This record gives sequence, structure tokens and C-alpha cells, in this order.
Amino acid sequence: MGVQGLTGFVEERGAFFTELRVRDTKLVIDGSSLYHRLCFASAVDFRRGGDYGPFAAAVRDFFGSLRACRVAPFVVLDGGRGADDRKLPTLRGRAAERLRAAHGLSRGDGGCLVPLLTREAFVQALGRLGVPFVQCFAEADREIAGLANRWGCPVLSLDSDFCVFDLAAGYCPLTHFQWQSVCAGEGAQGCYVPARCFSAEKFCRHFSHLNKSLLPLFAVMNGNDYIDLAALEAFFSKVRLPRGCAAGKGGKHVRLQGLLNWLSQFAEPAEAVDNVLKYLKKHQREETKELLCTSMEDYTPSDVNLEDFFQTGKYECEAARKADLPRWVLDALAKGKLAPFISDALILRSTFLHVQVENMQRPSAHSTALPIRQVIYGLLLKVSQNAEAASPSKQTNKLPVVCEFDRLQKTLKKTFVQAASLPTDFCDDHFPLDKLMEVPTSCRQMLLLETLGVKMSLLESIPSHLQLPVAVTCYWICCSEPKVKLHQLKALLLMIVSGELHRITNDPDLTVLRAEDDSIAYNEFLKWKEKKLQNKDFDLDAAHSFCQWQCCLQMGLYLNQLLCTPLSEPDLSSRLYTGTLVHRLYQELKSTPSVENLFSFSPKMTRLYQVLLNTVES
Repeated sequence: MGVQGLTGFVEERGAFFTELRVRDTKLVIDGSSLYHRLCFASAVDFRRGGDYGPFAAAVRDFFGSLRACRVAPFVVLDGGRGADDRKLPTLRGRAAERLRAAHGLSRGDGGCLVPLLTREAFVQALGRLGVPFVQCFAEADREIAGLANRWGCPVLSLDSDFCVFDLAAGYCPLTHFQWQSVCAGEGAQGCYVPARCFSAEKFCRHFSHLNKSLLPLFAVMNGNDYIDLAALEAFFSKVRLPRGCAAGKGGKHVRLQGLLNWLSQFAEPAEAVDNVLKYLKKHQREETKELLCTSMEDYTPSDVNLEDFFQTGKYECEAARKADLPRWVLDALAKGKLAPFISDALILRSTFLHVQVENMQRPSAHSTALPIRQVIYGLLLKVSQNAEAASPSKQTNKLPVVCEFDRLQKTLKKTFVQAASLPTDFCDDHFPLDKLMEVPTSCRQMLLLETLGVKMSLLESIPSHLQLPVAVTCYWICCSEPKVKLHQLKALLLMIVSGELHRITNDPDLTVLRAEDDSIAYNEFLKWKEKKLQNKDFDLDAAHSFCQWQCCLQMGLYLNQLLCTPLSEPDLSSRLYTGTLVHRLYQELKSTPSVENLFSFSPKMTRLYQVLLNTVES
């Protein structure tokens, strides 16, 4: 994220930072940076699909440290790609990088990969903790800067773009934010988080007192997430940058320093731009000038008033108004009740499907959930079965198409997918998208369950918060290719039961009295987990199957949200999915079938396991 090479350059020179004691303040947090940071810090394994419980615990501990220092956090998350889709080339590049990382991990190489449902688990954890957050309509940087300046408080992020914004109270990189080492502090002032704050003043002083207003031009010329340097290569090949730097030679930082020193001779951006254009061919100048000027505007804090959102819950922004989305959809997006995936499908008719550590020889794990996605697209881009019946010859022209970016073996490919046609209830004139919540709950629930191939009568014996995961599991068994093995199914259900047992024995908010046998069963389970695992092999085919389950759960969640939650939303942060555990259970079930009786000390958990197994097998 951010300006190419700038983080590394700034980190190598500690002189650009000032020490900061963070306490008694508001703090505007870049949500995307934070969940990536906490995910990588809390994970012990990146091959087995993610352990959302420990991740949610890290989120809880992080905000606990802030609370202890009387810091009021406000989390701002990126939304969708925005109608202009300017970051598409960057996003394609990142998706290709993720694919390379996933392939490496599948072969046993090291590396990191954010598990599929991390963002959903993060949003749920924020909700549970009561941390105020907003999901912006598109990229969040400018809105983060605007809010921090309105309040005169620091920005916490890992994005070097914040070195370039003119921030009243500065930018604290997460790498220097020591939330796990809260200091006691002296006297009445109380404890604080030791941190470091980037100082744009020190940075500009270092480069011959460069004018701060030139930093956006530097960022744009050096290359960021929005602009490609191709147009400027002529400039870099001809100009003599200070320190005798030539393009391409001597590494990134040499060019970066040379550019900053070169810019320091100009009083303001317009003069510098005119001098850059002198090095280009005449026919390139006008277009390049326009590109540079528009791109510099990305570093002006936004006038979207997020303070209003945090006070009234209403999110207003020009881009959202232009997109002409129903009011309830805008509100749900801002409150994180709908994912950016939904706005991308609706506005751009284009989505990215994130790769996991799966078997690259097989079709993408996401292909299993394709019919669920088609129903989502159908709801967003409305087409009725009547229209289809009326003109079978024109049927293919009638159905809208969405472009999906997914993997085909080891490369990123785009595929055009037709939206599903929906039952008449959802498509006649009574219920366009803006009236979707007025459809009776029973109809919305029926569409969800029909998509997953399950009847409500089947789910009645299941606790309400597990009904959606169980329905998704039934769908996974029917639609997965290759077929789900019995040991994989049992491992998955035992994992869900262990999450329930963890929840009732560890959640201080639960009012239910804990039965003693639940506590005994939980302690036995912990002892079993501590035993050395005999077989530590990584089974790629099992991993692929569990990846398919997560893809189905993700799209099941999105469809349930779009239908205004006719089923309870399952809580990912309470260990609904624990990758290392489900893989271990699968390995052990193959050699020691008695592992199926892991929770025999608790009649309640034994009963739950039996009910789950009977439901999905029927």
C-alpha cells in the first residue's frame, strides 16, 4: 500500500520520527492496516485456512490496551473499488501476488496469506467490542485524513501514503505502536502506549527544506497505487537528479532521494510540474500534466464528514450519491452490514475472489460457491423468471453478466458469470432492490434456503446461531467436487462443537450457568490438543475441501446479509472455524476413530454433535 519504497526508506532512517506517548486522545485507525497487522501477528499457521479465534482475541487485546490508556479509537475501513475503478491494475497485481504466495504455501514454502474470512471476523469483533467503525464507499485514505484533521488527533496505519498527507497531529506507523507494552506513566497522567510519529517537517528539512506542498507530486512521480510510471520514464532517463542518480541503476532509494532533492529547488507544485514536462515529448505533455494534477488530489483530505457519521449514523458522500444506490444499501455498506464485494458487483459488475492455500491443479475452491454468487448477482441486478419464460430465444441476452477475477490453476483469469434468474416474488415491480427489506421474512428465508438446498424444517433442531453454517455445510456436501469425505465432514462438525464448548466455558457475557461436565469436557479437550500430533503431514486435498467450505460460508454470509439476515449471523470470532484444529481432527480421525468421542464428558456437546451429524447426513 502507498508510495513505492517510501516505508523502507523512512524506516531505515529513524531521524524522521518523534517519540509519542499515546493516551487521553481520539485515534483514527486505518482498519485495513490494523487487521492485516493483527492477523499476521496472531497467526501460527498460514496453510490451513486461518484460526479466527486467536485473531479475534488479538483484536480484543489491542482495543483493551487502548481503553486502559483512555484512547478513543475510531476505525475507518476501505469500501469497494469505486465507480472509476482506478486501482484495478494495482488490485490485479496484488491478486497475482496472493496467488504466488498461496501456491508457495501449498508446496510447503514459507510465507503469509490473509485467511479468507479475516475481514468479516474483524468487523464482527469490532461490533462485539462496541468499537465505533465506518466502512467508506471506496478507498478510505482521504476520509481518514479528513477526520484526523477535524479532530486534531493522530492516524494509526501501515500505509506510507500518510507520510504525504498534511496531517495536523501526524501519522503513527503500526510497526512503532507498542500496544503490547503499555507503560505505567508518572503521576496523575496514567498509562500510555509508547509510539513513534512520522514528522513531515523533519523529512522535508532533510531534503534541503523541501516545501511540504510538493510531497504529493513526489508520491505521484515516484509511483503509488493509482499511477504507473511509464509516462514519466522519459523524464527519469533524461534528468540529472542530484547525487548523480540515473534511472534504473542503484536501487529504488537512490532514485527516491534524487527525486526529493531535485524537487526541493521549486517553490510550489505548479512550477515543478512545468519543469517535469520540459523533459517529455510535446504530444505527451498535456495528458501527463492532467494525470499528475488529478493524482495529486488524492492527497487532499476528503470533505466527507465522518464525524457526522459517528454522531448520527448517516454516511454522505458525493461518489455514493452519483452511484445512485438505494438508501438502505448505502447505510448497510457504511455500517459494515454489507461487504465491499456487494458494492463492486452492483456498481462495476466486477468482483475479486481471494485465493486460499488450495490444490492449484484443481478448479478454484470458489467454483463450488458459484450458484450462491449467481443468486447474489441476480438480486443486485434483478431479472425475473417471467422475462426468461417469455422469450427463451433471448434468454442469454436478458441475464446480466458479472466479471469475476479468480484463479485458473496458477494464473489470475477473468470469467464472465451470468446472474441467476429469481423467483417472481423478488422481481416483479413490487420489490426492486430498494424495497428488498419489505419482502416478507419468510420469502427471504425461503430464497436463502432454496439456494443452499435446505428446508427450514431440517434446521429447527439446530441452535439459531449455527443454522446458517449447517445449511452451508449441507450445500458443501452436495456441491463440492471432488466429494467431501466422511472424515472431513466429521472433523468439521467436531471443530464447530469445540467452538461452542469454548464459547460457553470462556464467554463472560453468557448468562447460562456452566454445567460442570462442560468444564471437564473442555479441560479434556485442551489436554488432547496439547498432545504431540503423530502425523504432521499437510493434506492438500483436505485443505482444498475445507477451502471450499469457507468459500461457501463467505457467500452464504453475503447472501444472508443482502436478504437482511433471515437467519442469525454466525459469529466467526468465537472459533466457528479453526484451520489448524480441523486439519488435526481430520488426520486423527483417519488413524484413531475414537477421537469422535472427544466431548463424551459433556452430554450437551455429545448431543449437539449427533444433531449436527444427523442433520447434514440427512
